[in-house]
Amino acid sequence: MLDTTLRDGEQMPGVSLTPDRKLDIARELDATGVHVIEAGSACTSEGEREGIRRVADEGLDATVTSFARGVKADIDRALECGVDGVNLVVPASDRHVETKVGSTREEVLETVEELVAYAKDHGLWLELLGEDGSRADLEYLERMAETGFDAGADRFCYCDTVGAAGPERTADIVSRLAALGPTGVHTHDDLGFGMTNVHAGLRAGADFVHATVNGVGERAGNVALEEVAIALDRCYGIETVDLEHLYRLARTVSEATGVSPPPNKAVCGANAFAHESGIHTDGTLKDGAMYEPYPPETVGRERRLVLGKHAGRAGVSAALSEHGVEVTDDQLATVVERVKDLGDRGKRVTDADLLAIADDVRERERERQVELLDLTASSGSGLPTASVRLRVAGEERVASGHGSGPVDAAVAAVREALADEDVEFELDSYHVDAITGGTDAVVTVVVELSRGDRTVTVEAAEADITRASVVAMVDALDRLCGDALRQASGPTPADD
Repeated sequence: MLDTTLRDGEQMPGVSLTPDRKLDIARELDATGVHVIEAGSACTSEGEREGIRRVADEGLDATVTSFARGVKADIDRALECGVDGVNLVVPASDRHVETKVGSTREEVLETVEELVAYAKDHGLWLELLGEDGSRADLEYLERMAETGFDAGADRFCYCDTVGAAGPERTADIVSRLAALGPTGVHTHDDLGFGMTNVHAGLRAGADFVHATVNGVGERAGNVALEEVAIALDRCYGIETVDLEHLYRLARTVSEATGVSPPPNKAVCGANAFAHESGIHTDGTLKDGAMYEPYPPETVGRERRLVLGKHAGRAGVSAALSEHGVEVTDDQLATVVERVKDLGDRGKRVTDADLLAIADDVRERERERQVELLDLTASSGSGLPTASVRLRVAGEERVASGHGSGPVDAAVAAVREALADEDVEFELDSYHVDAITGGTDAVVTVVVELSRGDRTVTVEAAEADITRASVVAMVDALDRLCGDALRQASGPTPADD
């Protein structure tokens, strides 16, 4: 498996990775067991070369490579970065040979012979890529592969550069290339055939796949590494990478690129292991495999029971149990009815909503342990800062923080205010869920916090995104850590 998130994935519009970000992702890729990491294109810029050097110098188990065009200078720049190898790309289709680079087929083959030999003479692992191979003349593509192998190339890669081929075309081409030597497949998803073409290529004799995490990449993106890995494991018993590390890897890339996977995406989408329908929830609680092709723990995830208009008694009861809330059968029926009513009105039913409903149905007044009293935040032209005043277990706490923006600074301030308490937590997800139009727009923020094996999701709507973020986070902390804070502060008069 070759991951090209740091090169092809970064070519996605709006994505730009710093050397630090590249190194973070490379470490996670290596921990996941990816065999080859294409760290970037050394010809791009000095900043890009710095990122490649950082990855190459990290001492990873994976082979670290640089993308190189069909010019000697690109190989030299790759060598300067200390990589283990290069992915040498040359034009394969007449459109690319004649129109893009203004060359001829024979001249390209001469370049292949010269540059492959040059790279191998300098001790580099080399993979030769025929760009736009899916639209190339097949006999010429075979000549290109033969020329590369004769010159010492370690591999040849069939590239469906613009995602233009179907599985039949892919299988035909790859079967003939694989007869010449080790062959890989590089597919894009422009026709929705990215994954299909990978499997067609593998069945035709390929033994190597190019992919990106979360399927990031140009246009419709590349085939997703995590989807290839789980499909090969579950359907064919082929081990590629450490599956349990996949979700952590996907989150790392999502945070670094700012590109969140669609909720219905396989493996790492928010809904991949979420169940709302009463029938599905009931069946899943009785047997996890009832409505899931594999356990969520396989890829480092947990099952989620989502509440809404389709919720049933089993799902609501299980959700309450997760928060240690006990209700009678009659109370459960009322809670279910009110949850469905919220869903019918188009509202997201969060953990906070469920617990508030349960408190009301049980006629219990909730005693808050973490409460926001005041918030100030500023960004301007300097370092964004924020300060918060909280009431924590009956005591006021004031703290400040700074960050990359006012929201980040406010979150840092909240963490600082709770630094003396045993309330360590993880911010698992944060996103802006909806914004109304107009100058008086209201923003809705949804946060998911976890502490140990407990997770709480809370939503808050405010005119100010920073305040909405802190209100949601503080409410989630109160739900998540309230019991621990109450016990730490000693019994209240009501407990005596």
